[in-house]
Amino acid sequence: MPRIEAILFDFAGTLFAPEPAAPWVVGAARKIGLELSEGDAERLAERCSAAGLPGGPYPSKVPDDLASSYARRDLDPVAHSAAYVGLLRTATESFPGLAEGIYARVLEPECWVPYIDTRRVIDALIDKGIRIGLVSNVGFDLRPILRHHGFEELAGHCTLSFEQHVIKPDPLIFEAALRSVGSVPSTTLMVGDHPDADGAAAKLGIRTLIWPMSPAGTDHGLDRVLRLLGA
Repeated sequence: MPRIEAILFDFAGTLFAPEPAAPWVVGAARKIGLELSEGDAERLAERCSAAGLPGGPYPSKVPDDLASSYARRDLDPVAHSAAYVGLLRTATESFPGLAEGIYARVLEPECWVPYIDTRRVIDALIDKGIRIGLVSNVGFDLRPILRHHGFEELAGHCTLSFEQHVIKPDPLIFEAALRSVGSVPSTTLMVGDHPDADGAAAKLGIRTLIWPMSPAGTDHGLDRVLRLLGA
């Protein structure tokens, strides 16, 4: 079997996770001059999580008037904003302006938390001479987030759906990611959390690792990537 020379990572749920919903909502509220009680914060956090927070679980329901923008959210920043602000308004109707504030926070690097083992594993891969890149379905630029947290190598090799005008599981986005890291399927590993979107890399002959996202700030088990290389 050919040696792995490059690794492509998904972003949300693989290397980073958004901050927990409650502090996210509280932080957004304070920025618009709104102080929430602990009870209101918890209730709003639950409602926003169900309605749809960017980078989190899929919404429990997408209203008909948001279906088009939601379907295009990872292809167009305008659609991304319209979809998520619209979803969040259904959960925050008693607090005007809060939906926009919650969405704005997802664009801030501080909203995103690297998994505990992300730094250790990425540094180890770089030390081993493994080329690394990132491929993500996303409607906004991840590079400022990566650079803020010190992941310059990943920021330099980003393949983002809204820039490529194609989303996973389409093979075209994986082909673009391969070009970004200068690799071919047989010597590349894809690491992600979504069996359909990220798992589609296997159809190109890219070895693929999939496991579910972990809570923010925890150890995500990325050492299994290093164990695979060692094996």
